[in-house]
Order: sequence, then structure tokens, then C-alpha cells
Amino acid sequence: MSVSSQKSNKGNSAGQQMKYARRTSSGRYISLSREDLDMSEVQSRDYMNYTVHIPPTPDNQPTENSVATKAEEQYISNSLFTGGFNSVTRAHLMDKVIDSDVTHPQMAGAKGASCGMPACDGKVLKDERGNDITPCACRFKICRDCFMDAQKGNGMCPGCKEPYKAGDYDDEVEYSNGTLKLSAVNRKRDANNMPMTKRNQGGDFDHNRWLFETSGTYGYGNAFRDDDGDGGDDRLQGDLETNDKPWKPLSRVIPIETNIISPYRLLIFIRLVVLGFFLHWRIVNPNNNAIWLWLMSIICEVWFAFSWILDQIPKLCPINRSTDLDVLREKFDLPSPSNPIGCSDLPGIDFFVSTADPEKEPPFTTANTILSILAVDYPVEKVACYISDDGGALLTFEAMAEACSFADLWVPFCKKHDIEPRNPDTYFNLKGDSTKGKSRPDFVKDRRKVKREYEEFKVRINGLPDAIRRRSEAFNAREEMKMLKHIRETGANPMERPKIQKATWMADGTHWPGTWGNPSKEHSKGDHAGILQVMLKPPSFDTLTGNSEDKLVDYTNVDIRLPMFVYMSREKRSGYDHNKKAGAMNALVRASAILSNGPFILNLDCDHYINNCKAIREGMCFMMDQGGEDICYIQFPQRFEGIDPSDRYANHNTVFFDGNMRALDGVQGPVYVGTGCMFRRFALYAFDPPNPDRMTVAKETETQPLTTSDFDPNLDVNLLPKRFGNSTLLSESIPVAEFQGRPLADHPAIKFGRPPGALRVPREPLDAVTVAEAVSVIACWYEDKTEWGERVGWIYGSVTEDVVTGFRMHNRGWRSVYCITKRDAFRGSAPINLTDRLHQVLRWATGSVEIFFSRNNALLATTKLKFLQRLAYLNVGIYPFTSFFLIVYCFLPALSLISGQFIVQELNIWFLVYLMIITFCLIGLALLEVRWAGIGLEEWWRNEQFWLISGTSSHFAACIQGLLKVIAGIEISFTLTSKSAGEDEDDIYADLYLVKWTSLMIPPIVIALVNIVALVIAFARTLFGTGKWNMFIGGAFFASWVLCHLYPFAKGLTGRQRKTPTIVFVWSGLISIIISLLWMALNPGGINSLGGTASSDKSGFSFP
Repeated sequence: MSVSSQKSNKGNSAGQQMKYARRTSSGRYISLSREDLDMSEVQSRDYMNYTVHIPPTPDNQPTENSVATKAEEQYISNSLFTGGFNSVTRAHLMDKVIDSDVTHPQMAGAKGASCGMPACDGKVLKDERGNDITPCACRFKICRDCFMDAQKGNGMCPGCKEPYKAGDYDDEVEYSNGTLKLSAVNRKRDANNMPMTKRNQGGDFDHNRWLFETSGTYGYGNAFRDDDGDGGDDRLQGDLETNDKPWKPLSRVIPIETNIISPYRLLIFIRLVVLGFFLHWRIVNPNNNAIWLWLMSIICEVWFAFSWILDQIPKLCPINRSTDLDVLREKFDLPSPSNPIGCSDLPGIDFFVSTADPEKEPPFTTANTILSILAVDYPVEKVACYISDDGGALLTFEAMAEACSFADLWVPFCKKHDIEPRNPDTYFNLKGDSTKGKSRPDFVKDRRKVKREYEEFKVRINGLPDAIRRRSEAFNAREEMKMLKHIRETGANPMERPKIQKATWMADGTHWPGTWGNPSKEHSKGDHAGILQVMLKPPSFDTLTGNSEDKLVDYTNVDIRLPMFVYMSREKRSGYDHNKKAGAMNALVRASAILSNGPFILNLDCDHYINNCKAIREGMCFMMDQGGEDICYIQFPQRFEGIDPSDRYANHNTVFFDGNMRALDGVQGPVYVGTGCMFRRFALYAFDPPNPDRMTVAKETETQPLTTSDFDPNLDVNLLPKRFGNSTLLSESIPVAEFQGRPLADHPAIKFGRPPGALRVPREPLDAVTVAEAVSVIACWYEDKTEWGERVGWIYGSVTEDVVTGFRMHNRGWRSVYCITKRDAFRGSAPINLTDRLHQVLRWATGSVEIFFSRNNALLATTKLKFLQRLAYLNVGIYPFTSFFLIVYCFLPALSLISGQFIVQELNIWFLVYLMIITFCLIGLALLEVRWAGIGLEEWWRNEQFWLISGTSSHFAACIQGLLKVIAGIEISFTLTSKSAGEDEDDIYADLYLVKWTSLMIPPIVIALVNIVALVIAFARTLFGTGKWNMFIGGAFFASWVLCHLYPFAKGLTGRQRKTPTIVFVWSGLISIIISLLWMALNPGGINSLGGTASSDKSGFSFP
């Protein structure tokens, strides 16, 4: 298809161009003009209502043969697009992206021959393999711009001075998607009326869907339409061979063993009942001798019981799931009579990676994450990767370009030798035998070559900051010299030094449009233009195999194509609220909808790489299975590496990821936790899940495309700009994404399915108009007066935008799925330093407080949110407030020891029975939960310890901050969690021993010191004075229980080799003095009372 027709399709201004053809006796298709068809009435009758479906055989692959189209593609991949508020969108053509050489033909700045035109140093046109394209038979080499100028001028080739001939590129009819419609001569057809829902994700006319929606027919070679309607229902069954095979599910639910889950539920019920009796006894039996101590304890215990119910009841229905990748491959990837070369029918997927600060999020880590994505085991033409650089740093931009350059070698190497994991840094640092499981004899040689190139790649990445600085200094000095020369030539005062902006320069010698090293107006983190660069253009639809000559490694019979990769930095201007990460994710949603429009989105943090290359396929097993149309997202568990073996601060968080999340999977689905989540794009657009009762237009079959008003009857098509903004392409992409995200209609019980083969069509090449539209939707003004962040996309207003976004989807009736793979799907880093860990938990807890005081409170949810799911979300908003009661309860043992009183006045047999049953139930529940969750008992204990540490520090501070925001309107600001490694390369756990003071440490320090001093006072009083040993032992037990929970915190304060900060000793001394004065006030007799006679008061607490 020509460039003009592409642009007209996307601009909705002109219809599709129609071509005519006939098949010769040799089986070749030749072009026919309208005049050829008008020559004979017989021909006219022969071609009337005639449909030809050309199967994608190896000798007839969908290709893009237009030189102009390839010129447009090359122009897109070599251009840096910028634009934004009150500015014109510009395409900056770059002949050099990075200082190192670029070889892959898909990448911007790839090496090639120079243009043959005089005084032009442009690069010649290239095909998919990087070979030069010569549009004229004389083989005159010409660049894209010169070729376009020649076509617009006299149409003459600058080499032979002859008119450009079609040559080999137009000899064949363009079968861009394998189907050709031949209309009758006297029958008029208006192509302008073609709805967007009949186009594929790239904008081409989707013939598979057209055949499915109309009375067209499937077939091979010549296919005749049956006007009588016989056999019309057969076309709804998809491929013929699909019906001959028994239907198989893609996933299964595996219930927890009865001998584990039944006792678990019974213990929950018993503990719940006994807890009620225990609290009743505590309330009706106060301690009149210390009513203040009793009142504090009973209030805390009632709250703890309520908090336990919110946490425990949603765990009643844990489940496990399994997937069948063989069935997925059989349904979507295997060759068949209608798909002889095995074109994949899987839906597209867009990967989102976000980064904001190259200092705290090293580009080297981000580059390895990108490489693991580009090497994922998924059809390469279905994958698109986007990175959002909220810092607008040239360092990140060039690091991504270096990663794309190295991917030319790394991705085929992973495919050839089935490498796992596909993060090169992790792979080359694996310990053990690297040849295990490798059968190819050239593996060792290939690995050695790739590792050597990777070491050079690492050196280039780490040297980028200095390289950019030196380059910028050199260019700035050159500009200063030019200015001085100009001053001398004009006769100005040479004593006045010119003011030259200290700009940051790109490799091609131009200003970087983003953030400069020396920030200035329109070039700082909060003030710069929007930037978009297609670093790797969309791959060709045909498989492109390597050979032994092109690369350093022999990639014969290995697909060397790379997925599409886009660098994006949204526009930022002062005076606009950019909404942090949530705003960046929404910008990615809009830009990707226009460029690739994958029906599924998977977002990853820049430090989370793909550890299991088949994880995406496992997620697709749920989305494409029966009932998958109402799944809004697939959440994968977060796994971390670089954690100390003892997991001192519960960084793995296995109790939550393997316990709570697995339990919610049996209700309405796990909560969204920010990374490692595969979204259904349509669910992000604030639509409800498919429901036949709400359809406003009667459909002949559930496999037909729907419009936006079909899913939301209250949504007026004319009000689409109010919800999604004024981009027409964005609005038109919505029903396309919905249709392509449906499961296959290969079973009667599958609702809203799509016909098999509907996605075996190539993506339309990008053009400048499309990319310019993508730049406009990442402008800072685009979301004004729209529902982005309010209903659509990631939700604004909370630092934990992930939980709120997932809650909104569940509140609309969607469900989610928890996908635990045998091999960890993704792995990332976590802060092992105590201070960083506390600040991380502070951010999470503050977001929960914001949720509680907002309209996202689960108490205000709709009836579509299930009861147990409502309790889980209610617990998300309430758990930080437990810190108030927890801090008070941690002081009770010390107050009891110092005052000589206890929370109860006298013991009762029922009190001891209740306490014993509750304790045994707690132990039994812990053991059974460890069993069905598959975690270790030590991990469970570490979680309990850090629950108390964070509850007395971060959670308490989060409540204070949240209340200040609600009452006083004080905004909360957080810094990024550092993802950089420690400075000590010899010790990967060096950060664990680094002590950085923070005010969050004050409450746990106070609690620990108070309990320690109380133990000393009570022991001295018991040993030398009036105290009783039974009272001391009882109080000492509870105080020791608190101190045991704080043990990891104490180890974190001591650091390595007991290097404790001075501030700790200062606080310790101050608190000790305060406690001593308090004790002297309570016991005026002072130290002399320690040797006094025993008190005659027998009404105090005593053990039997």
C-alpha cells in the first residue's frame, strides 16, 4: 500500500485504494486495470462478487514492496520527534544516535552506503536485512529525502535521467494481508464507510474480520460466494481443522488439599468464636487497681481482633492454578492447512518500562531489563517495548540506543541456544556449569564471543556519563569560540564575555531537547519538550534468518528480527501536575495505542527483568481461555535477588505474595502491586467487562466487533474526547484493542470470542503522521478536561496508584488472576538497607492512608465488589492505623513492670483457657498457612518481626502524614527508592550494614530502651526490694516478646562490626534519664526503698 493511502487511512480522509488481479495458469497473479475489466462483459460477470483468499505460503508472504513505504519507515526510525504545548511537532533526522557503530537494519543510525547525489551525505534506503534498495533499474543509490524530492519533481532518476519504473517492486500485487476483494464492474463501493473496527492493529483493512462480519467466505485459491446462503454458518466456526480436534482448556484451577484447607478453616472459626468470649471476659473483668492499664490494653486488643478478622477472613479460599503451554502453541502457533507457515494468531503485547532518575536508577540496570524484554519468547512481530524516561536524560537515551545495538547480537544468541535467564548481566554472573542442557557444539564458542562483546557493552554504558560530559564541553567550547570570533569581526567590546548556554549535546552534534546537565529554561527535569524516538522500527512480518557472514556469531536458521522499541519522554512544563509515575504510565498507554495498540500491556519497573522467557505465554493462557474475556489483569508475584540469606527485613515478603495474593485469587483476584502485571488494555479504558444484558445493539453473533457505546450505553460517541482526549486515532484504536484481546471462539461456552486467524495479518508500517500524533498525546496539556487519571488509565491522587487502579477495575466487575510460574517470571532488586526499607514501607502505608480518606475506600464500593474482596481492600486502607494501638501495646509490658501492676487484676480459669486456645489456634493457623502457601516457617517469623518494626515506625509516620494531608492539605513528597548497587563490589550485601539515620527509627528505639530499662528496674526491685518473682516473670515474658520482634532492628542499628551512629547513644542516654526520673516520681522512696520490707498489699497480680 502506498504512503498516501496509509496516511489517508489514519487520517480518516480517504478510502482504501483497490487493486484488481487475476490468476494465470501458472498460478501467478497479475495486475489488472479498471479498463481491462471493462473490456468484456464476460470478464465482468466472472469477477462479480468474487473473493480470493491467498494463503500465506512460503512463496507468497505478505510483503511491503513499495519503495516509498520503506523510505517512510527509514525516515521514522532515523528521526527524533519532539513537540508539546504551544510548539510545533518536529522530526529531527539523525544520522548518528550513539558514538559506537550500529549494524542492525531496524535501528536508527544503522551504517550503510552514502547517497549518490552530489553534496548529500544521507544514507541510502535499506530493506529488512539492511541491504541497499535501488528504486531504479540503473541501481543508482539514493537516500530517502532525495528519492522523495525526485518523485515530487520530474519523476526522473538522477542516475540514468529516465523516469522511475516500477521495476521489481511493483510487478507483484500488494497482498498486505493475504486477501483480495474483486468487485463487479458496474457495482459501486464506497471504501470511505469502512469502520475502524474492521482494521487491524496497524490500520490495514482486516479481511479476516471482514469475512467474519459479512457474507464473505474463507477458501484457498478461487473461492466462490454462495449467494443462496448455503453453508453460511460454517464460516462462523473459523478454521476447518479447528473443529476436528477436541477442545482443550489452556488453564486449570487446582484446589488446595482438603486435609490442609479444612482444618485451616476450622481453626479460623474456632479462634473467631473464642476471641469473642475472651474479649467479653476482659471487658466484664476490669483491673480496678490499675484501671488506666486495663483500659489501654482492652482498647488495643479489640482493635487487634478487628484487624485480624480483616486480614484472615479473605484467606478462606486459596487456590493454585496451572497452564498448558502445549495447548496454547497448538491453538495459536502451529501450522495448519489455512496457516501453512505457522503465522502466530496470538494477540500483540506492549511492554512498559518506567524510569525517572539515572542516578538512582542506573541506566545499566535499565538496559539489561530492556534486553530481557527484547529476547522474550513471543512472536517478535507481536511485541513492542516502550520506555518512559521521566527525567528526560540523554544518558538514558544513549544507554537505550546502546542496548538496542547489543540486542542485535544478544537476542539471536538467546534464541539459538535457548538461554535462560535472558538478562545478560544475570546470565553471565550465574555460578555453575553453563553448558548444562546445551546440545549445540558451537555453544561454548558463541558464548565466549557474546560475553566478550557484553563486557565491551558494559564499558560503553558505564563510560557514557563521561563521554557525554566531554562531548558537551567540546561543543560548548566550540560555540564559545564562534561567538568570540563573531565579536572580533563585528568590532564589539572583546572584554564582554559572551554568555553561552552550557548545553548537552547529542552524538550527531545537535542540542539534546530534554534535560541538560546544567539545567536551563525548557531543558530541566520539570520543563522540557516531549521526545519520542522509534529506536527499533517494527520488524517485518516475514521471518528473517541470519547467516554465517553478517554477524560475529553464526545465526543460520535463527530469526534475527528484533521487536519494536520506542524511547519516550513526555513533555513537562512548570505549572502542570504531572502525577509522577501514574502520569507517565498513562502517557505510555496513549502513545502505544497509536503506534502499536497491543491489546495487552505488561508494565515492569526498570530493575525488574524477565527471568522466565515463557512467562508471557503463561499469562496468555488465562487471557485466551474460556472466561478470559472478563479478566482485567494477570498479576505475577514479585521476586527479588540480592537479598541477604537471612532476609533480615522480610524483603522477599513471601507471606504476602504467596499467602495473601494466592488466597485473593480464589475470590475476585489479587490486588495490583505495581510491577510484573499484564493488563487488558480495554479494561484500562474504564469500561465494564462484557455483559450481554447491557448490549444496546442486537448482534447476530457474539464474535462480531462492538463499538464503545455497546460496552457503555451511557457513553455518547460525541463525548469520547471528554473521556479520552481529542485524538481520533486513540479513540478509534479502542474497539480494535477490545476485539483483538478476545479469546478464540473455538468453544460454544466462549462469549465474545474472535474467529481463528484474525490476527495473522501484518502490522501496517509507521508513518510520520502517526508518530506525530503519538507525540501530541504525550503533551502536558492533553489530559486537561479529560477523564485520564480520574477514571481512565492509572488513577491519580495516591502515591500507591497501583492499588487504586486495581481497585477501580474490581469495582467495575472485572476479575484478576494470580499467575505463579515454576520458574520465577520476573526478578528485581529490593532495598536491603534498613533506612531504605523503612522509607519504602512508609510510601506504601501513606498511600493506604490516602485510600482510606478518599472515595476509593472499600466501604464506598459498588455491589460488583465481592464481600471477601471488599474486606481485603478495606484492610489495605486500615492496616496503617494499627500502629497507634501497636505502639501503646508495646509500652504496656514496661509500664506493668515499672508500676507493679498488670492488665488483669486476678486470674480466672476461663481466662487461661481462652488464652491457651487462642495461642494454639494461632500456632496451628501459622503451620497450615505455611503448608498451603509453600513458604518457610522462618520466612513467616521474619514477616512477624518486620510487621512490628514497620508498625511502630513507618506506619505511624504514614498515619501522621496522611492526617496532615487530609486536615491541613499538606502535600506528601517522596524520593525514589535507590536501585543502585553498593559501592563495595566485593560484598554484595554491603548496603545491609550501612546505617543511615532517619527519624523513623525513634519510636522503635524508644520502645526497646523503655522495655530494657523496665526489665532492669523490675529485676532490681524484685531482687532487693518488695517485688514478687511471679509478677516479674510475667511482665518480663511480654517485654522479652517485644524485644525479640525488634531484634532485626537492633542488628540494623549496630551495622557492621558494631559501628553504631553517635545519635543512637545520645537518644539512649536521654531516654534513660527520662525513664529514671519517671520511676523516681512514681517511687519517691528512691533507692532506699529497694531494701525495705515487703509490702502488705496482697491485691496485686499473682500467678497461681
